[in-house]
Amino acid sequence: MSRFPHLRQDFAASLVVFLVALPLCVGVAVASGVPAELGLITGIVGGLVPGLLPGSSLQVSGPAAGLTVLVFEAVDAYGLPALGVIVLAAGLLQLAMGALRLGRWFRAISLSVVEGMLAGIGLVLIAGQLYAAAGLTAPASGTDKILGLPGAVADALGSNEALASLAVGAGTVAVMVLWRRMPGPAGAVPGALAAVLLATAVTLAFGAPVATVEVQGLLDAVQPPGADAFGGLGIGVLGTIVAFTLIASAESLFSAAAVDRLHDGPHTRYDKELMAQGAGNTVCGILGALPLTAVIVRSSANVRAGARTKASRVLHGVWLLLFAALLPSALALIPLPALAGILVHAGWKLIPFRAVATLWRGQRGEALILVATAVSIVVVNMFEGVLIGLALAVVKTAWEASQAKLEVIDKGAGPVQVYLTGNATFLRLPRILDTLESLPRDRPVELDLTGLHHVDHACLTALRNWSERHSAPGTAPVKLTERPAEEKGLPVTAA
Repeated sequence: MSRFPHLRQDFAASLVVFLVALPLCVGVAVASGVPAELGLITGIVGGLVPGLLPGSSLQVSGPAAGLTVLVFEAVDAYGLPALGVIVLAAGLLQLAMGALRLGRWFRAISLSVVEGMLAGIGLVLIAGQLYAAAGLTAPASGTDKILGLPGAVADALGSNEALASLAVGAGTVAVMVLWRRMPGPAGAVPGALAAVLLATAVTLAFGAPVATVEVQGLLDAVQPPGADAFGGLGIGVLGTIVAFTLIASAESLFSAAAVDRLHDGPHTRYDKELMAQGAGNTVCGILGALPLTAVIVRSSANVRAGARTKASRVLHGVWLLLFAALLPSALALIPLPALAGILVHAGWKLIPFRAVATLWRGQRGEALILVATAVSIVVVNMFEGVLIGLALAVVKTAWEASQAKLEVIDKGAGPVQVYLTGNATFLRLPRILDTLESLPRDRPVELDLTGLHHVDHACLTALRNWSERHSAPGTAPVKLTERPAEEKGLPVTAA
């Protein structure tokens, strides 16, 4: 025991994480349109591979609800055999990024973009799983999923089977919401597990006409990508690979930052953690399984359960492996609407309602970026939606950084004095030129740029051109004063 002083705490925590992870692994796989066993395989790899590697000590990896929509779109577009190739490529890319020490740069991504990404995923996930809860087939696009909900409700009301399925899904959500208030030992059981067990028991007891998980066996589910899978993919898959890589990496590293705030143990080494995630995804790709990422639900459960070292997350992978090997037939008893209910609940938790309200009161620009990112993901797709959010964040930052103040002093006699201070960029150029062009052309003008901290090439060129052309014939030319080149990197010009 001296070599493992915290084994008791880690053993107990690993059982809690296993019970939390089990229904989520299966639910994410089914929602992604792949065999349920692939979710368990990713959960096993998430425990055994990143769990044994350096990076983060207490965060737990596995299949994540945040990647469900992207995986479903990829499988729908390229087929299940191609999933392994995509995940393998994403894992290798993560390894390269970690080796190049790019992990820390993910902390520079705008939090509003990340929260908007999760909100958009949550909206699409909820909409899609509402169809699954009723036993209906969901439309392909996020917009069609949402717009088609009224018609789906009408279809469900006309079918006893759909109503029974919806009742199981709604009951699952209700149990998950209310379970945390359970007193005594019952409250220690993870809500998702309790909800699935109760839903399974009710459907078996009453013979409810609901669909259950299809089981094909753990070994049969493992489908390593063959030569055909590699050769059948075109250049268009590169965008999907990049999307997998960026979203999985961002979610993992943001989760690591959140988990670090929950405990006082060793903090995450971001580049190492990115490589650990990459190694896990490389193995998942070789096995043809789902992509993995660090998951805040499992990670926070691990910390709250008293885990002290990475042994807890490794052991949770061992328990998943034992379950998948010894009790695979138990999966066939789980009703699909119960898993849909779990994913609806998970999708709801991805939407940062409080963050939107807080940002709207204090930083409306950030709130608009969050909402725009979420809406773009719903309307367009995951990858392009995130790019739109990042572009908006860059534009907002550039606009705020470009704070230029233009002061005009006209004493009625002598030259008109103009002082430009702050940061002059092309974003502020129209307003600056409008003011300068309104100055009288028949009087001397002195334009002083020495108060600028920064001026970009476009703005400086425009100011020089204006100074050369502004004065009317017979009037002294504009006197332009700039900082010397050695100060702030500004070019030197003659007066």
